[in-house]
Amino acid sequence: MKNVKKILVLFMLLLVLISFFNFKIYAAENDLQVDSPVALLMDSKTGKILYEKNIDKKMYPASLTKILTAIIVLEKCDLNETATVSYDAVMNISYGYLTANLQIGEELTVEQLLYVLMVGSSNDAAIVLAEHVSGSVEEFSKLMNEKAKELGCTSTNFVNPNGEHDKNHYTTARDLSIITRYAMQNETFRKIVSTTSYVLPKTNKYDKEDRLFTTTNSLLVFNSNDRDDNYYYKYAIGVKTGFTTPAQNCLIASANKGDLELLTVVLGAGETDDGLSARYKDTIKMFEYGYSNYTFREVIKAGGIVQTVVINNATRDTKKLDVAIANDVSVLIKMEDRDNALLPEVHLKEKLKAPIKAGDVIGTVTYNVEGIDYTEDLLASNDVKKSNLFLRILLIVVIIALVRMYLKSNNKKKRKNKLRRRINK
Repeated sequence: MKNVKKILVLFMLLLVLISFFNFKIYAAENDLQVDSPVALLMDSKTGKILYEKNIDKKMYPASLTKILTAIIVLEKCDLNETATVSYDAVMNISYGYLTANLQIGEELTVEQLLYVLMVGSSNDAAIVLAEHVSGSVEEFSKLMNEKAKELGCTSTNFVNPNGEHDKNHYTTARDLSIITRYAMQNETFRKIVSTTSYVLPKTNKYDKEDRLFTTTNSLLVFNSNDRDDNYYYKYAIGVKTGFTTPAQNCLIASANKGDLELLTVVLGAGETDDGLSARYKDTIKMFEYGYSNYTFREVIKAGGIVQTVVINNATRDTKKLDVAIANDVSVLIKMEDRDNALLPEVHLKEKLKAPIKAGDVIGTVTYNVEGIDYTEDLLASNDVKKSNLFLRILLIVVIIALVRMYLKSNNKKKRKNKLRRRINK
């Protein structure tokens, strides 16, 4: 009985220890806490989401809308095209929204308007660009929604190009990350959203150069003070802020450190308990979490040998074929796993036969890491020549057959001659 009690006590202690360690592991995996109601952290290269909080909740995007506006304009227009400011673009902006003080009839290039749109977050510039591309805000909004669906967005509906509040103008953090990740692949877009200040030149309707626009993204603005409200982040490379009273403070940001480029989305943010901007504090928290916990690891370089196979119908000198990878493979991996062995999954074409030329695609290789498949072509690294052994064997068989036929025929003649000699005797 005493032994049974001891076993039960030990068992209970074991359960407590297991629970303790499970709690520790759980706490370690969930140690990133953000104040904002909606937040997302993504690796830009792979699209893998590294942290999420309510990312499928429908939210108002405010000026984050302009990201989609900008990429559509970049894809539809030449930067040197001239757009003319309409009456509606100037007069139909609601009170309290940022403008660039554009003048009716003013002529500006698409490039100038894009800088005003993204650096100064100017709502009138968005209308001018929308009208230039589609003729009206309504038609441009249709184009925006078509583009969003094309990119894979499932919970987005835009009714204007600048993010002025409308109950039917909404999206999610997931959809915004999809749009922004796509936009950041455009070099001109990347350049514009990393710009900290821009001055409009004189135009046909405005003869001064006093329209200076500074970025609304404090992550990009260098500040050497060590106060808590210094939001400068040295690895930041963009992207866009937003605010309306219903949307609250919004921010999509991107940072690049080494080989790892991260993208964050924060929506509906307010202030932290100590009166600081939650959208910036949460963004920096997510960046630091990403760079502390993830890295890119080079698995194999282009031309690296994955395996060696034997081609049965090849010559003796070329039958061993080195299978090489076509391109470099680098994978996103947790810091704690960066030294772990990564085993490839190789798929070669069925029944490989000679001849094979160096550089021929003969299959694929896949590395699966963190739920992401990294697949590349496999190439023949050397020529494989077809063996003529079959022809040699066939020739030998034919020769043997001919010799046998000759011998058989010769034997028949000898027997006939012997028979004739006997008859003659």
